[in-house]
Amino acid sequence: MSELVLDLEFIVGHYNYWMFVILMMTGLYVTVSRGNLVKKIVGLNIFQTSVFMLYISMGKIIGGTAPILIDDPDAVYSNPLPHVLILTAIVVGIATTALGLALVVRIRETYGTIEEDELLVLEHEMEFAEAVQGGGSR
Repeated sequence: MSELVLDLEFIVGHYNYWMFVILMMTGLYVTVSRGNLVKKIVGLNIFQTSVFMLYISMGKIIGGTAPILIDDPDAVYSNPLPHVLILTAIVVGIATTALGLALVVRIRETYGTIEEDELLVLEHEMEFAEAVQGGGSR
């Protein structure tokens, strides 16, 4: 049978990939659709968490043991590299989230808002004021 049949076993057997896709699309949607800068950062964190979950689930082998030398030549090992890389990515993710939130605080202090559309209006008003002021001094 050459056609792809989505049966229950296929769906349940690949639940980690389904959750990855759902979380990634949710994070992407929140990042793109929301104008609030804090909500955009939360969306990026959801997106990032989905990637963590994908890499960790790919590194785990059912029945695999820790990669420690033992005398059994038929032993199956789980790959530790994805787990180590994700630990580093988590630290980087926390640092970038902290930086993003610090920038949001500074934007709020400077402009009085964290809504993207309001910031664009303020930017256009400032450009217009600079153009008027620059044109009037000639």
